[in-house]
Amino acid sequence: MSDFSIIDLLYNSIIQPMKNNKVCVFAGSNNGAGSEYADAASALGRELAKRGLGLVFGGGGTGLMGATADAVLHQGGEVIGVIPTFLINKEGRIVHDQVTELHVVGSMHERKALMFELSDCFIALPGGLGTFEEILEVLTWRQLGLHDKPCAVLNVDGYFDRLLDFLDHAVAERFIQPEERNRLIAETTPESVLNSIEKQNIINNIL
Repeated sequence: MSDFSIIDLLYNSIIQPMKNNKVCVFAGSNNGAGSEYADAASALGRELAKRGLGLVFGGGGTGLMGATADAVLHQGGEVIGVIPTFLINKEGRIVHDQVTELHVVGSMHERKALMFELSDCFIALPGGLGTFEEILEVLTWRQLGLHDKPCAVLNVDGYFDRLLDFLDHAVAERFIQPEERNRLIAETTPESVLNSIEKQNIINNIL
């Protein structure tokens, strides 16, 4: 899928808002240094299932991705994984084999486009470069007016503090507008992050 087709998809979502009752979660494929990260991922999964919200994620069965998916599944919730072929074929890559649906796509561009299409909002759990890139990209798309879906970070044990501080620095240096910075929700619990997404009232009361 080309970049142009991704842009077309984003514009179409504005004209015909999607109401999928699904939350896209970006998260690391590792567990991190402390148990608090996996605990938070599991808690988010349970809260999604409790609210009747499906999970869209990167399809991995390890780390925080796997923990979130497992928690949703254990509560009887819906889990949709999206993963490109080259990651399946990569040595040592473990794909979650218990998901409700698994979409295997041809590229990272297709992965992002499908995850966007299936989801009504985006939450980042702690993770690495891929997680940072994913949440900042959808936030950038929102800044460009390509969608109005809420974007958030679940700031477990201050993990995202330095990222949030850097965004504030970019505002102070006049590279990011304050209103754009404020569109990134940051909360410390699954309940509060989902409640803040609801309060934005920009996804047509789907949550």
